[in-house]
Amino acid sequence: MSDTPVKQNTAAFYGQAVASFAVAIAATAIGIYQLDADPWVRAFLGIAVLYLVTSAFTLAKVIRDRQDSANRAYGRFEQP
Repeated sequence: MSDTPVKQNTAAFYGQAVASFAVAIAATAIGIYQLDADPWVRAFLGIAVLYLVTSAFTLAKVIRDRQDSANRAYGRFEQP
């Protein structure tokens, strides 16, 4: 059995990533709100941003899952 260490991010890195995401979403929301355009244009841009964010999270999860499955250490009886 292999005892490879699991690399984990530090709490500071996690906090910085969360704070950065929050600032980016807030700045985008404020920018759309302050935009000199019709309400339906602002609504469209807001929905587009939400769709982009959820798509980015899904893509990141799919890539992570693919990397995890490629790096998985197979047990003695699990080898393909």
